[in-house]
Amino acid sequence: MALPLVLASASPRRLDLLRQIGIEPTKIDPADTDETPLPGELPRAYALRMARAKLEVVAERHPQAVVLAADSVVAVGRRILPKAESEDTARACLGLLSGRRHKVLGGVAVAAKGSVRMRLVETAVRFKRLDEREIDDYLASGEWRGKAGGYAVQGRAAAFVSFLSGSYSNVVGLPLFETAALLNSMGRPAGAP
Repeated sequence: MALPLVLASASPRRLDLLRQIGIEPTKIDPADTDETPLPGELPRAYALRMARAKLEVVAERHPQAVVLAADSVVAVGRRILPKAESEDTARACLGLLSGRRHKVLGGVAVAAKGSVRMRLVETAVRFKRLDEREIDDYLASGEWRGKAGGYAVQGRAAAFVSFLSGSYSNVVGLPLFETAALLNSMGRPAGAP
């Protein structure tokens, strides 16, 4: 029998994505970690550090389970965009992303019986040039709340994406191919009870 699976995230998007590939966590136990980037920290290192930090907190509470943690980072060059908690932050993010290419970096970490495996997935995304009306309308939708970079690609922001290369599910919140492979390597294949 497979070990129980604990998802170290409160994100409804991550749960929906896991269910899409037949994975139902036994328990959801979000990690409460400080998500402040370190001075000079680059986006790739930050995504992996955050996924591992979340994993460590939750794995300590569930030593007899497979624990899955993840973090999504939207980056323009070396700049890490915040999770938008205010309309001003979301507007600034959308303004920065308008007409530009950016990266979504997904850090995924899995632990079981003292073993840890991690992956970093990078997806390139380009937004069309956004006018003020488009930004105002998007902000009015409220979809941006709590989203890295101030947008949800699975919602209205899909109309802004002129180019995407890599994992679409990574941009939504969890790279499914890599996550399934990591879980399988830990003896927790997709669809396991």
